[in-house]
Amino acid sequence: MSPARHAPRRAFLHIGLPKTGTTYLQHVLWGNRDRLRKDGVLLPGFGHREHLWAALDLQERPRLAKRHAKAPGSWQRLVDEAAGRDEDVLLTHEFFCGASAEQAARALSAFGDAEVHLVITARPSADVVSAGWQESVKNGSTVDLDAVMAGKAAGGPEFSMRTWDLAGVLERWTPGLPPERVHVLVMPGPGEPRDAHWQHFAEVIGVDPHGYDAPVESLNPALGIVQIELLRQVNKHLTGYSALERGVWIRGYLAEDLLAGQERERGGLPTQYLDRFAELDRAAASLVADRGFDVKGDLARLGAPQQVATGGARVPESVSPEELLESAGRLVAAIVADVRASTGDVPPRFRGNL
Repeated sequence: MSPARHAPRRAFLHIGLPKTGTTYLQHVLWGNRDRLRKDGVLLPGFGHREHLWAALDLQERPRLAKRHAKAPGSWQRLVDEAAGRDEDVLLTHEFFCGASAEQAARALSAFGDAEVHLVITARPSADVVSAGWQESVKNGSTVDLDAVMAGKAAGGPEFSMRTWDLAGVLERWTPGLPPERVHVLVMPGPGEPRDAHWQHFAEVIGVDPHGYDAPVESLNPALGIVQIELLRQVNKHLTGYSALERGVWIRGYLAEDLLAGQERERGGLPTQYLDRFAELDRAAASLVADRGFDVKGDLARLGAPQQVATGGARVPESVSPEELLESAGRLVAAIVADVRASTGDVPPRFRGNL
């Protein structure tokens, strides 16, 4: 007879939203995994990627095995690892927020008698959508911003209003949870300490934030509007790449290694869409206040999108052919320099002609 299993004391599910400081928080958490364990919080699994797989596995995504042979079943593996532990457990990935109401209910009930807490990081919806569209392009999407505004997914369900709409996510995930166990963490605004986001998160999970190495700079900086529009055009010619290859070559190499180094201007949303997002923010703020959820940070910030408040943001339609050509020239020059440095004086395809 197998020994009886018991639930962890508390189970924290950090479900996003995307582009709300999740990369920053996850960098702190995974970089301090041993310290968290000493402080009584378990991050199950082998690393960040398994939590990504678990988020997609929970949502029963088709073709999950194409990401990795071990991706299917990853949700249950994390739950099983958490079972029987005396410490708290934390799962964190922004793709969790795309779950349906039924899938969310299944996730919340997976930890037995544990005290389940939901952690949702938030920022103004105009900023979420603008940054989310750019992130989809960095992951290989060719969809333009106007199509996204018309309701087309930017690059899969995780890059759509399903994951960007805070009120919709809360409606699917919070039924049956006591309001004090739903924690909404609003991203710090301009002028606020960057590590305030981590301090709020640490307060929720019950650890002292000051003993942790928390960076002060953004770990997933946005590209400039010219560079993101160039990458969207380049993506049209980059077919046949797997999800892993897109992450390595498009997001990692082209976007973050090369294009992020170019001089850039911030991108934003066309003004005709701002009323729509102001209404989304009002609905989300009202829902949070009416339900009595625990709030860290300034809930009023949801009505003050950063790219509008600071001014000067450009829209994709303003990018000229001359700007694209200049950025493309710099990109090609950087790629040639990399090829030369890695292969020597003779390009690989030229060697057969010698």
